Amino acid sequence: MPAPQPLLELIRGSLVESTHLGSIAIVDSDGTLLHSYGDPHTVAFLRSSAKPFQALPFVEAGGADHYRYTPAEIALSCASHETAQMHLDAVQTLQKKIGIEEHHLQCGPHLPGDAKKLREVIQNDIRPTANFNNCSGKHTTMLAFAKMRGLPLENYLDIQHPIQQEILKTLAEMCGMDAATIELGIDGCSAPNFAMPLFHAALGMARMCDPRGLSPARAQACQTITAAMTTHSEMVSNWGEFDCELMKVGAGKVVTKRGAEGFQIIGILPGVIAERGVGIALKVTDGDKSSMNMQLESSARVRPSVSLEILRQVGALHKSQMEALANFGPEKILKNYAGLVTGRSQPAFKLA
Repeated sequence: MPAPQPLLELIRGSLVESTHLGSIAIVDSDGTLLHSYGDPHTVAFLRSSAKPFQALPFVEAGGADHYRYTPAEIALSCASHETAQMHLDAVQTLQKKIGIEEHHLQCGPHLPGDAKKLREVIQNDIRPTANFNNCSGKHTTMLAFAKMRGLPLENYLDIQHPIQQEILKTLAEMCGMDAATIELGIDGCSAPNFAMPLFHAALGMARMCDPRGLSPARAQACQTITAAMTTHSEMVSNWGEFDCELMKVGAGKVVTKRGAEGFQIIGILPGVIAERGVGIALKVTDGDKSSMNMQLESSARVRPSVSLEILRQVGALHKSQMEALANFGPEKILKNYAGLVTGRSQPAFKLA
């Protein structure tokens, strides 16, 4: 059976000091496996990469229209935002519009990822609340879905709650799976999460970007979500973060969403590298933990470089786009705390 293979190497002197392993699946919206590396059927949790699919049944059911969501608020519903002030303001505004309060969210708080807000929290001894959670937009929209349908709010995260069952059903349909075969777990934000083969996750993203053949309501909802994410990518993560900057440079043709523990999903709209839309799912086996620099800015080591190398190999980004994203990779010069060059990191794979 295929196994995870080297994705990224860290080189010090003339030696490969560290190697990160993983797998990749690249699938078109017709279900054809276009390229792969490692094991394209690796089963992995989507984590936050599932968020566009979790928002889909709400948008499809008319929820965004019902509560007069702006495109930026739809993007926020799909976000792992960094808790910049603009994200906190947007979540609070959306909750007022829906008619819910922060205490309804069951995601728990955490420290901001945004450097400016993190400094403010530390300097002013601010205690983060649920809206600080980078999943607060998703939870707000789950509550909106329940409220719109007249369903209980207090157990909205229970997998047996009707909105969670609707999310599971929609995800399974988009990814070409039987819902019963999707592995379930609890995400970091306490919401249900889903594990499936990379092939099927990539297929779901390809269909999100190329919804031909889906019902008119679902196809429109897919287009609404991808347009919102690419137009307001700063709401999906934050200015300067990889997902945001890739979507800005992609000019509406590339949709991406990171997930915890080394998961990344990317969608490419029709006509960029193929007649049909294309989905990419990758999993870094070791989880790809992020690190923080002296400016309190966090970054992942593996996924940005690997994602850019995939897009380079399939021809999804032209030279000037790659240059605009060069700070993220694919190859990076490594320096120590004194600013001395110590080595480099570089992709270690060629797509089959």
